[in-house]
Amino acid sequence: MTDTHVDREVLDTLREVMEDGYTELLETFLADSQSRLHELQDSTSAKALSDVAHSFKGSASNMGAVRLAELCQDLESNAKNKSPEALAQLVADIHSEFAEVRPVYESEKHHAHIH
Repeated sequence: MTDTHVDREVLDTLREVMEDGYTELLETFLADSQSRLHELQDSTSAKALSDVAHSFKGSASNMGAVRLAELCQDLESNAKNKSPEALAQLVADIHSEFAEVRPVYESEKHHAHIH
């Protein structure tokens, strides 16, 4: 099943590789994502935005959050040369994308508990 937001194959692989650690991995990703979203909102410099976007991109990519990783890449690459309005819009896009994918990871976490 192809999803523009989440690469299910990445999740399947993580589930197999991590086994019992999969639920913890999901919980860590969700918690880290929340704190990174707060950091993005609180960041005042382009460098800070770029740094947070870089680390967020890495974890999103590792977790198969394809579109989220792309948005973070965009923010990381362009933090220095976008207007404050454009940056605010990109941060808002990252927030809404996380809101879009979060239920997928919550659902994965729930199913991992059952199995």
